[in-house]
Amino acid sequence: MEGGGGGEELAVGCVLSLRTTLGDEIQGQIVAYDRPSNILVIQEGSSNAGAQRNIRLLKANYIQDFTYLKKAGDPLDLNKCYIDLAGLQAREEASLRQAEIEAERIGVGVTCEAQSLFDALSKTLPVRWDKTVIVVMNEVRVSIPYLPENVTGGTPAANDRVKKVLEFERKRLQARGPGQF
Repeated sequence: MEGGGGGEELAVGCVLSLRTTLGDEIQGQIVAYDRPSNILVIQEGSSNAGAQRNIRLLKANYIQDFTYLKKAGDPLDLNKCYIDLAGLQAREEASLRQAEIEAERIGVGVTCEAQSLFDALSKTLPVRWDKTVIVVMNEVRVSIPYLPENVTGGTPAANDRVKKVLEFERKRLQARGPGQF
């Protein structure tokens, strides 16, 4: 890319078809080129308003060959840009909700072993943390040190199920060896 003398052909707005050294074939419009980092910013997808597009950052060293297709308009022209703000806000809210759900699954002030036991229980049963206590099905509680004897509350069948999962998971963790949770 550097020193190729392509000058005008590789200006912002040009549409290229290129192949990378990894075998990927990309067709898109040049949005920007950063000479110090040697990174090319390419917009893939339709230029129609509202159409979904991808932006790729590609190290120019990885371009094996390219074909100049045409000169298009300025991809950064604000009069032609379409941003679906409602869609972006919905994606942001969904991502935040998912991050909160995932954060609630991580115990605070618990050992790696406790987190492993929680994760094992969560595969088959609804669980949540109540400080350092694992709450299963909103009724069964497993307290430190998370042994079958520390299971309280709930129906006898629910207790037996939780105890069985704890015993199995503890055996599996011990088989892995100490410190390999």
